[in-house]
Parts: sequence; structure tokens; C-alpha cells
Amino acid sequence: MTLTQPVHALLDSLRSAAIYDLEQPRHADAPTFKAHQPGFVYRLHRRHEPDMGEARTSASGIIITAEHSGTHIDALCHIAENMHLHGGRRVNPQIQTFTGFTEMGVEEIPPMLAHGILIDIARHRGVDRLPPAVAVSAEELRAAAEAQGVSAAPGDVVLVRTGNGSQWHDPEEYLRGPGMSPEASEWLAGLDALAVGADNVAWDATEVVDAHRGNLPGHVILLARSGIYILENLFLEDLAASGQNEFLFLCFPLKMVGVTGSPVRPVAIIPT
Repeated sequence: MTLTQPVHALLDSLRSAAIYDLEQPRHADAPTFKAHQPGFVYRLHRRHEPDMGEARTSASGIIITAEHSGTHIDALCHIAENMHLHGGRRVNPQIQTFTGFTEMGVEEIPPMLAHGILIDIARHRGVDRLPPAVAVSAEELRAAAEAQGVSAAPGDVVLVRTGNGSQWHDPEEYLRGPGMSPEASEWLAGLDALAVGADNVAWDATEVVDAHRGNLPGHVILLARSGIYILENLFLEDLAASGQNEFLFLCFPLKMVGVTGSPVRPVAIIPT
């Protein structure tokens, strides 16, 4: 039995599909959440030099980056509630070690191949982007999804566009951007999604402090309580411009053992 024909048929269909890159560019001046600075540092330690004794020369460097800088995914070990991770696993020295987590690290996130939907809040409001510090409500998410003809099933990936991704070139403005309210996170948790993501620095509206859950309550709701991964700093402008709200979502976290998050380069694929 050969897979040649099915594989080539799949390749042919993908070659004709529209592929949207959902990663923001990584560089030293890119916006980074205050808790995860410095975000990205790159230094050449080997350079192309003349008179090296042969025609071939090489260059290579060192990357220093926070797991939660740039476009990335949060692992389940990233957030605990009352010192308990998702599933009630208590944080103790056997789970949380100097070299990382022995459970729920980013290496446990499977390669993602899922049905994805885009809820475009900016388009729903008829604006290019939402104002700074706005918290998107559950009611608005539901209304926008209904108006745009999309609904999520268990195992789907739900991406929310606020238009903030267009400000990546302006870190100060980008970091002031909007986010999700606790109720929005609760609504999405109820959909039993595989992952959610947005075009802002921390998913949550960073100015919102919940009386019971503190800062970034959506992280508690989604990661610690529901086991739903969070993608942050997505670039959704080109996908939104296509007018397509459903797509094949691909995302491959790096298999870094015990780590609390991973840089990713997710893509949305829309068959033509």
C-alpha cells in the first residue's frame, strides 16, 4: 500500500489554499508584558570574517527570550489557583523544581490541528481597533459570533480580534490595548475549546482586577480551572481582512520540557 497519491492530493489542496501567518515579528523592541521582560535578545557570537583559510564562512548567534514574549502559548503549569494547577494538582517541590515543572509543561501540549473560528470584535463595532483598556464582555462576544455566523464546538480554537495587533510597531500603545473580561473567559470556557487567543499582550484586560481572582482572572478561569490553552500576541489583521471567520488552525509549540510557555508560529489555512 502506498500513500503517494493521497499525500500529493493533500499537498495540491494546500498549495491552492490561502495561508495566513498569525505570528508577530520578534525583535528587541517588540512589546513585552512587564512581568516577562526582557522579551527578546539576539547576539551574534560567530561572524563571517575574511581570511579564515577557506571560502566557506559561517555566522550563528544566541537567542535569549522569555517564554511569554512575542506570539506564544501558555502551558497549564503557567497559572495556579490557591497553589493548585489544573485538575487539582497541588504545587509542591516535586512538581515545581529549579529546572521547571515535572507535570503540565509546554511539552505536553500536542501539535494543534483544529477547526478555528475568528470572532472579530473590531469589525462588529465597525472600527479599526478597540480603544485602550476596554474589557470585551461575554455578551459582545456572543453577539459578534452570531452576527458573523460562527460557533465553536468542543475542541475548536477560538481567536478574538480587537484590532490591537496593528499597533505592534508602537509598544506603548500596544501594551495599553484592550482585552477580555472575566465573563468573556467564562463563556469561552463553557464552550470547551482546545485553546483561545487574541491580539493583545495578556488575553485579559490588564486593567481589570477581579475581587475574587485578582489580576488576569481569565488565566485562572481558562488555564487553572478549565485546562484551555491561551495564545497571546497574535497577528490577526490579514486573516480579518480576508473576511473569512472559519479556518484550519495549525500551531506547534516547541517541546521544551518543564517550561511554562512556548513561542509559536500559528497559521490559519482557508481552502480555495
